[in-house]
Amino acid sequence: MNTLKKMTDEELVVIYAEGNNTAFDVLLNRHKNTIHSYIYFIVRNKDLTEDIFQETFVKAIVTIKQGRYTENGKFKAWITRIAHNLIIDNFRQERSENTISNDDVEMDLFNNMKLCDGTVEDRLVNRQVLSDVKKLVKHLPDNQREVLEMRYYQDLSFKEIADMTGVSINTALGRMRYAILNMRRMASENQIELSLA
Repeated sequence: MNTLKKMTDEELVVIYAEGNNTAFDVLLNRHKNTIHSYIYFIVRNKDLTEDIFQETFVKAIVTIKQGRYTENGKFKAWITRIAHNLIIDNFRQERSENTISNDDVEMDLFNNMKLCDGTVEDRLVNRQVLSDVKKLVKHLPDNQREVLEMRYYQDLSFKEIADMTGVSINTALGRMRYAILNMRRMASENQIELSLA
């Protein structure tokens, strides 16, 4: 066991893949506090943190056992990225589960003038603009789309985005700036009007 503790992450991954289960225990003990803190910092929920933490290491085990681990010298960054992706998946799932449907209601509450500020036309224009924005977002480079979605759909600060993506705050800000510039350019090239007014 002491010999294993002196090994690098990469050496431990190799001998774990060859069948030495104790090697993974050493990896787990080496990185569990960092990963657990990282997850909790973002989700702020103990039970959810435990679930994502478990899922992170299960995914790592499966990937290594299947011989698909290729991150030479970057185990910590790789395991953090797995946790990060699972957190994003959880936020997406949560958002889709919280969507409200009025299909079972006889009177359409969303079309009641007393409860609305705008007209049906306003809402149609708004819906079209939002649809166009979603299409443009899909065409952004992955790193720009990720920052934009985390900022506007998950309401995360640039510090949180920087921590989750493993980049500096300036890089996160730069990616957001380029995302907006690219969306404006694509809208202009495709004659898409993004104004609600």
